[in-house]
Amino acid sequence: MLTIPFLAGESFRKHGKNKAMGFVGEDVISYSQLKDKTGSVMRLLEDLRVMPGEKVAILSTSMPNWGVTYLAITSLGAVAVPILPDFTPVEIANVLNHSGAKALFVSGNLAHKVAGFSSDALEAVVAIDDFAVTSGPDSARYNEGSVPAGEYNVAEEDLAVIIYTSGTTGKSKGVMLTHRNICFTARQVMTIQYVVETDVFLSILPLSHTYEQTLGLVLPLFNGAMIWYLRKAPTPSVLLPALQQVKPTTMLTVPLIMEKIYFGKVAPTFHKSRFVAFLYGLPVFRRILNKLAGRKIYKAFGGRLRFFGIGGAKLNPTVEQFLLDAKFPYAIGYGLTETSPLLAGTKVGSSKLGSTGPAMEGVTLKINNPDPATGEGEVWARGENVMKGYYMEPAMTAEVMTPDGWFRTGDLGVIDGNNYLSLKGRLKNMIVGSSGENIYPEEIESVINDFGHVIESLVVQKKGKLVAMVHVNLEELQAKYAQMKKDVTDHAEQIINEYLEELQRYVNSRVNRYSQLQLVVYHPEPFQKTATLKIKRFLYY
Repeated sequence: MLTIPFLAGESFRKHGKNKAMGFVGEDVISYSQLKDKTGSVMRLLEDLRVMPGEKVAILSTSMPNWGVTYLAITSLGAVAVPILPDFTPVEIANVLNHSGAKALFVSGNLAHKVAGFSSDALEAVVAIDDFAVTSGPDSARYNEGSVPAGEYNVAEEDLAVIIYTSGTTGKSKGVMLTHRNICFTARQVMTIQYVVETDVFLSILPLSHTYEQTLGLVLPLFNGAMIWYLRKAPTPSVLLPALQQVKPTTMLTVPLIMEKIYFGKVAPTFHKSRFVAFLYGLPVFRRILNKLAGRKIYKAFGGRLRFFGIGGAKLNPTVEQFLLDAKFPYAIGYGLTETSPLLAGTKVGSSKLGSTGPAMEGVTLKINNPDPATGEGEVWARGENVMKGYYMEPAMTAEVMTPDGWFRTGDLGVIDGNNYLSLKGRLKNMIVGSSGENIYPEEIESVINDFGHVIESLVVQKKGKLVAMVHVNLEELQAKYAQMKKDVTDHAEQIINEYLEELQRYVNSRVNRYSQLQLVVYHPEPFQKTATLKIKRFLYY
């Protein structure tokens, strides 16, 4: 039966003595304790007068109690409404109002974002850190060891969560996912990577995002694995000691994490001298150097990794080539919030440069109306993991769902003879050139980001011209010019201009004539990003 309470119950029965979850360096709870805590929070929800089908919001950083709350809400037959921690107070208020949430579980470090919020629907607020009721019925309080008074029959087609997307294109939409949607993905992903009770997960992405929620919480819990959480944001000073302590076997990440490691730590070592840079330019030596560097990174990650999942955005090709050469145990996945999330993915060792791999078993992918010359077109998907629709938005739902059940992903791609999918970019981001040719800004950005000292970039069309906005590491750039005995302080603007001209020549020598940059401009601040660290492009058009 594909419901969260049924499959969680099976796991509690099989893996009761196993360690379930905890903060790194602190006490852990077993699966038996997780079952008991879930039951006690269910009883609290009953005392808060939450009924099956009603909405309960979670605004919290990732922690064990996040998972406990999620299990309790969905086991009661209520609907969890996870809210991204980086949402603004206005965005949070919109989600609470739109969803009609009856109760809210909030972590202490985010409580300030809902201070003063009230609505006709919201009747209770609970501190998720210790389950203390901060507002609500006087009789409602969390009692360790209490059990739910009622029994709940949750069906596969019942709504489990409404996830409000962070969106790279603007307005948040409430994606309705059923128990079947989520449990189907958690089951089918085992055909890509088998999870066993001895696996150790280190969670570093927001649980409010469906990627971490389904694959980093539900999947390991259904299989008796251990999940570790961090008290602080995963900066290098926090993450590196945790990796050595936990020695994870499984991690889920987004491209930016490995890209930062490669461009910040690995690539500079290959360009310290002209001789090493020359050797690195030769494929045979590149593979050797990448393999040596890869071993160091593998050890830094604890030395036990067997699955390093990368999803949420497209991985830079240079970084992927490094991972391939290094034989790092990485795998690429592709999906969307609307598909719970996984649609396609590679097994470790079967990755192919630039591809997200074949469709997951039980999922059908097709390229709709492909270009006869290139085979490119919009990716359409069908499977039991496709959402029920957007909450209270039938018109929006009709835009992306065909009458015969295909979901229009909005992504452009091509499927090769081995059924491997390669993505070109978002349909909404594609730029149509003056002669009608398709220009994919993401592909140009990957070339830009390979250039020394670039942190990130964004390519847009302005007044018919292709313009690249580039955020660079100014300290590195100034240090480079200082070594060249150039006056840095008086000519900072001149340094940037020279650098941008050099960058433009570099890019234009590597892209087709339709994708030539007419202008490259310096962007002093980091770009604003979504939960999976994709740039919120709509802000810069």
